[in-house]
Amino acid sequence: MAHRAHAHRWRTTAAVLTAAGLMALGLGIPGASAAEEPRIDLRVLVVDNGDSPVQAITAQLKSTGIPYTRVNLNDADRPAITDTFLSDTVDGTPRAKYQGVVLPNEAPFGAGSAEQTALETYERTYGIPQVDAYTWAHPGVGLDYTSQGGWAGTLDGREAAVTTAGKAGYFGYLDGALTFEDNDASTQESYGFVAKPRTGFTSYVDIPVPAGAGTGSLIGEYAHDGRRELVVTFAYNQYQEQFRVLARGIVEWLTQGVHLGQSRNYFAVHVDDVFAPDSRWDTERNCTPGDFDCAGGDGEGTTPIRMTAADAQYAAQWQRERGFTLDMVYNAGSGEEWKSEHGGSDPLTDQLLADKEQYRWINHTYTHQYLGCVQDTSTVPWSCAKNADGSTRYMSRADISAEISANYDWGLTQGLPMNRSELVTGEHSGLRTLPQQPDDNPNLAGALADNGIAWTASDNSREPEQRPVGTSTRTVPRYPMNVYYNVGTDAEMVDEYNWIYTSAADGGSGVCENNPTSTCLDEPLDTTTGYDEYIVPLEARTALGHVVAGDPRPHYAHQSNLAEDRTLYPVMDKVLADYAALFADNTPVQNLAQRAIGTELQRRAAWQTAVTNGQVTAYRIGNEVTVTAPSGTQIPVTAPEGTQRQLLIGTTTFGTPYAGARSAWTTPAALQPGLTLKLP
Repeated sequence: MAHRAHAHRWRTTAAVLTAAGLMALGLGIPGASAAEEPRIDLRVLVVDNGDSPVQAITAQLKSTGIPYTRVNLNDADRPAITDTFLSDTVDGTPRAKYQGVVLPNEAPFGAGSAEQTALETYERTYGIPQVDAYTWAHPGVGLDYTSQGGWAGTLDGREAAVTTAGKAGYFGYLDGALTFEDNDASTQESYGFVAKPRTGFTSYVDIPVPAGAGTGSLIGEYAHDGRRELVVTFAYNQYQEQFRVLARGIVEWLTQGVHLGQSRNYFAVHVDDVFAPDSRWDTERNCTPGDFDCAGGDGEGTTPIRMTAADAQYAAQWQRERGFTLDMVYNAGSGEEWKSEHGGSDPLTDQLLADKEQYRWINHTYTHQYLGCVQDTSTVPWSCAKNADGSTRYMSRADISAEISANYDWGLTQGLPMNRSELVTGEHSGLRTLPQQPDDNPNLAGALADNGIAWTASDNSREPEQRPVGTSTRTVPRYPMNVYYNVGTDAEMVDEYNWIYTSAADGGSGVCENNPTSTCLDEPLDTTTGYDEYIVPLEARTALGHVVAGDPRPHYAHQSNLAEDRTLYPVMDKVLADYAALFADNTPVQNLAQRAIGTELQRRAAWQTAVTNGQVTAYRIGNEVTVTAPSGTQIPVTAPEGTQRQLLIGTTTFGTPYAGARSAWTTPAALQPGLTLKLP
């Protein structure tokens, strides 16, 4: 949004606020000194009744890094909402303990009750905003009843849009219409009340009134009685795309754009096995020849999948046109082996090296060996081989180190733009793999340290949380894309997908029938059209969900998906196109390197620990924000455009721009005990 001068930004609301409320908003009373203005702590109060809308907003607060206090209405021992619970005095200055309040509806304690009255008085006194996470349309929240030209019903598949007022305010990061999810025609996924605003209500998100005329509000601000409420009249949960897209605006409105934490949207794609060939799915055997579990197929005589020089040219061109950089996760030794088996010539490698500066490169080990326990493949599934004393036999530290260093050294000789600290092991091997290998290879951490590896990839489907490996390395969880490594064509992709996701009666494996995390297709997909019409939209929606949730974890596919039918591009194209259609130019997708993603996850975890342990103090007095945290802790802060950082002498512009605000991870300057910001 375009932030104006501090006093002017609140002018439309000031007329309905008390003098104390004006003080809380940073305006102060004419003639009053800054010292008389109240302190407002940068913390949110969440009153939780257990319903999904409140939990969704809470999840957004947590992922952003905003401290909050939760009051569980279902807990008989919960604290009572009283004047002393909400406010007090610190060093003679009145203190509001919460900068915003999230409620399940407009009056969860009951209209006129002592707790409701205390809360409303607090909001009125200090100018504290309130979000009604989900309520129905009625005059009590500034809306007509739905019977008065509105509507109530299922919103699945319907389009809503940000209004002019919304774009001028905290929803200005959105460009186009947003569509409510409709993933299952037989299930009601979203229900809402579409209603006309009354006096004092400003709609931020509208929808055409179904079977009616004009538009009605789904999200809007109701200013009344010296208070402000953000009224949401549709149900949602934290995983639905419509909430994830709107969540930033809800939180920014709640905090008035000044809060701890920051949120950006990330998308990175790792392409594994570059230079190496990948095995091919056998549509007759319904397995991959050469794999341990493919009976009767050793892989001999089959045609592996490997990019060509033309595929490499296409990849470079695609990147230039999209303004997006792929991470090429390479196995140099496998490429050298291919080259020696094909007359000493390899046009693919030549082309990729000619365009090497256009990609990021990540070490994937020299020959993609399994770096965990020695695999005993005499049974299906495989097991870990044992030493004579019964202990697990592991790949040695020296052999692991050789795989890492040989690949890195090859990259150095070729001048690849890469960073030594980054690694992706083959199949994420070396890390624990259940059920066969419940612990990391004990030789792994030392080998990683020997090679300066600070970040090694893990599989998010197995280990979603970042963790240490030894003392010098941390994992970077990656999302596996449901675009298979062992397919080169759309038809092969659909054939394998059908085998996994159709019932035995329909010719599939039947795995989907017995897996609690999976469901079966109603019928097999058409091998001609199924990829573009079903799999691509589904996978793109999943990936976009991660992006708009502010999740920095990278996604990964394989070089085979850039070959032959180039199956990966339609998914990436849809993610990027759908994102561009939703978000304004001031909210670009962030395309980070692996080490930057690892650092982001590490900082988030450290910040959450500091907040949980009560080691962070942050508050606002007028237009000055003060934050203190343990020494060395990176502090995430979001503030309006025009915010200045106070130095020992003078000021400097704070943060970098994103979504109409400025944000950064930062620490106090030298000789300063805390971080001080001057708001515009």
